[in-house]
Amino acid sequence: MQFIYENFTFPPDQSFTIRSEFLETKKYQTFKSHVNFEIALIENCTGKRFIGDHIEEFEGTELVLMASYLPHCWQYYQTPDPLIPPHAIVVHFFPDFLGQELFLKPEAKHLAQLFANASKGILFSGETLVRAKIILQEMLYEKGLTRSALMLQLLDVMARSTSARILSSPGFNIIESSSEANKINNVFEHIFKNFREAISLEEVAAIIPMSSAAFCRFFKSKTGRTLTDFIKEVRIGHAAKLLLERTHNVSEACYNSGYNNISNFNKHFKEIKGVSPKEFVKRYQAA
Repeated sequence: MQFIYENFTFPPDQSFTIRSEFLETKKYQTFKSHVNFEIALIENCTGKRFIGDHIEEFEGTELVLMASYLPHCWQYYQTPDPLIPPHAIVVHFFPDFLGQELFLKPEAKHLAQLFANASKGILFSGETLVRAKIILQEMLYEKGLTRSALMLQLLDVMARSTSARILSSPGFNIIESSSEANKINNVFEHIFKNFREAISLEEVAAIIPMSSAAFCRFFKSKTGRTLTDFIKEVRIGHAAKLLLERTHNVSEACYNSGYNNISNFNKHFKEIKGVSPKEFVKRYQAA
């Protein structure tokens, strides 16, 4: 599959966007990724869902929440009801669309876990799906504060859901939601630009700025992983992208992802993906 990075801009009078669109029944071959969070309601479709390294058949109506940079793709094969065209409602937003102060409110504490889990993709079903669909349909026809209030209601329904299911493995997406988004994003940007080179703890800590020890505690608390593990996941994620695009063989993907040792690359790849690079490619080709 190919990977495409999408860049969305919000109108000056909107802090998030929502759109309704009809879908084509065909096998899309492109993973999409973007900095925005996304809520996708897919209706009257049968096909296959790709979220990170998650692959699964689906049918009918489904609702998915995805965080920043999580690669995703749906392949639509047919419509269960031929009299109704396949359809989607899509929302793009940032967790702080109403300001960082939102996360300081006691009523919003449950949203932090929702956004953290969204880094791996969340599938909702049952009563959550029914209620979310109603809210999304209302949002299409509302504007201003009314639409924003409905958005908060939608996120609250998702956060309190008892039918949510995590989709992708923890290592596939290299972005986690955080209330310290600006600091973390500056660190991420530096790593994304330089992961092919040697990166020291001291240079990354200086970006915040913090002492090395304080940065290690901060980074682990906000991302759930060490800096070393994060850089490893970025490099392996990039290598997986190159392999799936079929533009590089295993050796080329290794040296284009910051590794200078094929044995170490294979070890880290299997550690994160659970399979060797060659098996990883075979699995996606079979899917």
